[in-house]
Amino acid sequence: MIRLRRTCVSILAVATLTTGNSLPSSQAADRIAELQAAAATSNKSDWGHWGPNPEKYSSWTTHSNRLIPAYTFGIDLKAFAGENSVYRDEDGIKNLYGYLPEKTLNPKAEYFDQTDIYKLQEAAVAAGKKRVILFVFDGMDWQTTRNAAIVKAGKVAYDEGRGEGLAFLDYRGAKTDFGYFVTSPHNDGTAVNVDKQTVTTPGGKLRGGYDVTLGGEAPWSKVTDAQYPIGKSEITPHAYTDSASSATSLMAGIKSYNAAINVDATGNGVLPIARTLQDDGFAIGVVTSVPISHATPACAYANNVHRNDYQDITRDLIGRPSVFNPNGLPGVDVLMGGGWGIDQDKDGSQGKNFVPGNRYITDDDLAAIDVANGGKYVVAQRTSGEPGPEVLNAAVSQAKKQQQRLFGYFGVERGHLPYRTADGNYDPVVNVGNPSSAKAEAYSKEDLRENVTLQQMALAAVDLLQSRSDCWWLMVESGDVDWANHSNNIDSSIGAVISGDDAFRAVVKWIEENGGWDETALILTADHGHYFHLVQPEVLVQKSAD
Repeated sequence: MIRLRRTCVSILAVATLTTGNSLPSSQAADRIAELQAAAATSNKSDWGHWGPNPEKYSSWTTHSNRLIPAYTFGIDLKAFAGENSVYRDEDGIKNLYGYLPEKTLNPKAEYFDQTDIYKLQEAAVAAGKKRVILFVFDGMDWQTTRNAAIVKAGKVAYDEGRGEGLAFLDYRGAKTDFGYFVTSPHNDGTAVNVDKQTVTTPGGKLRGGYDVTLGGEAPWSKVTDAQYPIGKSEITPHAYTDSASSATSLMAGIKSYNAAINVDATGNGVLPIARTLQDDGFAIGVVTSVPISHATPACAYANNVHRNDYQDITRDLIGRPSVFNPNGLPGVDVLMGGGWGIDQDKDGSQGKNFVPGNRYITDDDLAAIDVANGGKYVVAQRTSGEPGPEVLNAAVSQAKKQQQRLFGYFGVERGHLPYRTADGNYDPVVNVGNPSSAKAEAYSKEDLRENVTLQQMALAAVDLLQSRSDCWWLMVESGDVDWANHSNNIDSSIGAVISGDDAFRAVVKWIEENGGWDETALILTADHGHYFHLVQPEVLVQKSAD
């Protein structure tokens, strides 16, 4: 385990998380935090609301069936969007879902499907790309993106289309494209047996699909039935996705039930693209700002009938025998994220083989993978009194020198990295919810000093992956966007988007300085949307100080 102090310059900026520089210093006090605190406390707001009820600031705290944007760099979307959309083809839709969802065929569809992101990665490799990078801003729909762009740019610059104001919106240093896709799952309501790794009620309770007349033809289109995006329409009820089903679509190219980790609707395992590429000699990296075996990082590599079987999912990721893969998988080359310090004695959702202790990785598994014990991973975890970036720097240096893999484990009380807020600082305000979940998170000096940022982890990953192979695949998840949106916290949501945008900017700079775009494809997207409505966009514009 690495706990060394380093004073030499490396690829990572050695800095704590106590300050941010996302907004010009001339701007005034934390307006977005004030808006959030007032709206969350009173549950009233005239400038915006979460959910279908405009009379309440919060009437919905989970996902929606909104169309989701995708941004590509080094490749385009022509093979899947517009006239090539699967939603214009009845047989294509049947092949995709296994049935023809009601009112889903649309001969004029410009949108494509979430599974096409998998196909896009396949196409990139077939076209000769040696480095494939997938950024997943969990829960970031078009509306969430626009909120952050308004704050970052200090103006309301657009009301439709790709937009401007964030690095991934503005970057033109490579061929780039923009489109949007359907995220609806195969079904919702499937039950499973985690111990037996079987599906017990195939088919679920509510089927997926997309009705353009209700949901809109583009992400910014008006929704004609406010209940439709949340699966409650009396006209055309369609299921909305969770992060597991959607990530399975992104990584493995199939539709499945909500909670599935790279298994089909009947529970049969499928191969995510990372494992296919690994068989062809690609190094594999997985980075997230939330726990290491949450749905999105899980679907980058693992198999399981349920997303909450965290310890077994981690075993797949690190190459240990698991309940689904008893012989073990090869494991990823780089795994970094949150979950450090999250201990519990019981967890029924993980089945009979749950081991008390850390919820996401057992002590025995962590010890087994550590190079100090003959394992394959240099372990860098949050260490008392040590700056997180220095701990990570030292681990990267050792892993490169010894040609080893890298496991990074960080986080705060709830398992994620510290929330950065819209003003660039780390001082969240009150959420929406019951008293325990609504309480604003507060970080100690140690929380900020001993952790790292998504940007630092992403740079560490590309540096180590490049040292292991000329060909590599990397998934970077800004998972705190989703967590903030679940809390109906616009301040933390905007901060999370900007934090992910900083990681994108840093990776793009690395690409430009290390061979450019000829052999690199980067896709930035989300797995699903939430249900925020910005009624008065100008309210998010930070006013200059007098």
